[in-house]
Parts: sequence; structure tokens; C-alpha cells
Amino acid sequence: MSDTSGQASPLDVIAVGAHPDDAEIACGGTLAMLARQGYRVGIIDLTDGEPTPGSPSPDVRLEEARRAAEILGVHKRITLELPNRRLFDSFESRVALAKEFRRYRPRIVIGFGDKTPMASPDHWQAMQITDAAVFYSRLTKWDEHFEGLPPHSIPVQLYFRLAFEPMALNGFFSHFTVDVGETLETKIAAVRCYASQFPPAKEYVFNRIRSAAVYFGSASGYSAGETFVSVHPLRTADMMKFLFTS
Repeated sequence: MSDTSGQASPLDVIAVGAHPDDAEIACGGTLAMLARQGYRVGIIDLTDGEPTPGSPSPDVRLEEARRAAEILGVHKRITLELPNRRLFDSFESRVALAKEFRRYRPRIVIGFGDKTPMASPDHWQAMQITDAAVFYSRLTKWDEHFEGLPPHSIPVQLYFRLAFEPMALNGFFSHFTVDVGETLETKIAAVRCYASQFPPAKEYVFNRIRSAAVYFGSASGYSAGETFVSVHPLRTADMMKFLFTS
């Protein structure tokens, strides 16, 4: 369920998925690493993922999500009440997500960065909802829609990709890779919490997740990595520190 309290303890980073398991598959290693480094990390699932073929009830999927977040060290997980399989970019969905951004005031928001052909169209809708909610979060003179929550400007927005999708997001300036060598197995353990989605017959999924992480990591000199896109070009006033601090 969505958290309906007022202003809450801020989160440094929020990852947004269409369904429980999206954030884990896309950037679970990075979220686990951020939590280990002392940052406050949150996940927002736009839907509860139900109905879904392998889950007997929404409660099962939500419990899987709770355990996965616990394994990653995530501080807050929120499930909005938007409809799975019928997720659309609407004014109401934009406002629902923007309220959570205003409530938790993240410095970074991470979400989908492209379509996922042959996979759920909810992912593409989630990208558009997230883009709009980042914008809505900072708007003034619109208080009637946000329950008194003050505007919040999000300094950094990033896009992720799913491990099952093409190896890079095209058309963007600034790809970068996070070292997740220490947290790759934590990520995989979190994804394994979703037994309703990944039964033994889908064991190959975990090989794909591991292979994608090794591929991106090796390209950057790491044993495993997760690659992101910044929606704006990356910048620095100290090139040497930027290139050699990692």
C-alpha cells in the first residue's frame, strides 16, 4: 500500500518499477551497494504485479517484495495502487508518484529508460509516468493536487535497463557503470525471492542476470557492473577526480 503519512525521512535514492521485481532485476546490485555505503534507498512499485500467472494472491507477491527489499538493505518500499496490465500514463498516476517524491525528497530517481518489446507494456508507461512525476514534483502553485506536500526538485534522474533487454540504451549522451562485484550475489538472492515469477523452469533467468552484469562490468574493468544513463550529460569541474575516483 502507498504510505499516506505526511513528510517522511528523506531518501537519497528512489528506484521506480512498474512491478515488484523490476528494480531488483535492473539495478538491485547498485541499490544494495548504496545501502552498504550508508545511503537511504527506496523502491516504489507502481503496481502490485497482480494478476500474474504464478502467484496465488497479491499477498504472496507483496511478501516476496518485502523479503527482496530486506535482502538488498532497502529502507523503504512503497506499492502504489495503480493497475497491473492496465498501467497507463495518466494525470492521476503522475500525481500519485509525484506525491511520493515530494514526501521522500530523493536526490536521485532511477527508472525505465526505453520500451521493452515482447515484455510488459507497463514498463514503457512506467517510464512516462516517472518522467512526468519528476517534473510534477517541483511544480509550485498546484498545491490542491499534492495534499500539502511541498515541492521538491530532484537533482538527478537516471534510466536503467532490464537484464533481459538489449545491452545498451541508445540515443543518450552519458552511460556509466556502477561496480557491483560485491553485491551481485545479493542482487540475485533478492530476485530469487520472487519464486512466483521465477520457478525452477526459469532458472535460466539468473544466468542472464549474472551474464549481463559480468558483461557490463568487464567493459569497465569490474568483475560485475550495472549500467545507467543520465538524462543530462555528466559534468565535472575536476576531470582527474571525475575519471580516477571510483
